[in-house]
Amino acid sequence: MSNPALPIVVLISGSGSNLQAIIDAIAAKRLHAEVRAVISNRADAPGLQRAQKAGITTHVLNHKDYPDRESFDQALIQIIDNYHPALVVLAGFMRILTDNFVAHYQDRMLNIHPSLLPDFRGLNTHQRVLEAGQDKHGVSVHFVTSELDSGPLVIQAIINVDSTDTAESLANKIHQQEHIIYPMTIQWLAEQRLQCKNNQLFFDDQALASPLIWENNTLLNQNT
Repeated sequence: MSNPALPIVVLISGSGSNLQAIIDAIAAKRLHAEVRAVISNRADAPGLQRAQKAGITTHVLNHKDYPDRESFDQALIQIIDNYHPALVVLAGFMRILTDNFVAHYQDRMLNIHPSLLPDFRGLNTHQRVLEAGQDKHGVSVHFVTSELDSGPLVIQAIINVDSTDTAESLANKIHQQEHIIYPMTIQWLAEQRLQCKNNQLFFDDQALASPLIWENNTLLNQNT
């Protein structure tokens, strides 16, 4: 490809499996992006080792070292902006972000959440889906706004919930889908097929009125 790789910074707090999916997609040339840095608020996050193994610069910014969310987020902005990313990717970053932080990266910060938003915002989504008796579950990729687990929805992967499923088995199914649709979404941004302008999404130059759907390894555009 002649276009330069999309520069991204990835924020993590844990295992970094979605970070690994991004690294693998870049290595396989399915994703034309460059991870310029990986930042974690936890020094023991296994995802840091994934980044280091891939030769990616890492930073640890311990939120406990700061008196409040605002000062932590301001320090985080300073680190991120040193790398001039076109996109900030939240990959299991377990922090509630301040309005100032979100506004600073408006239209250029993605999150992935293990539910079919707006249902089951927050934590423990797999167990809550089971307790609610749902027969469908999924994962959503969305741009970040100041409201928790909200913001314009790009794509949702849908899976069936079987009678034998547990929270653990659902988590495994969801992870498989996450590792497909997150790199896919970032590639659309790299190709400029996907754009976010003032919290309005455009896909292939068409306003996206509802999220794209990934089901049974097929992409469905509900706009059509």
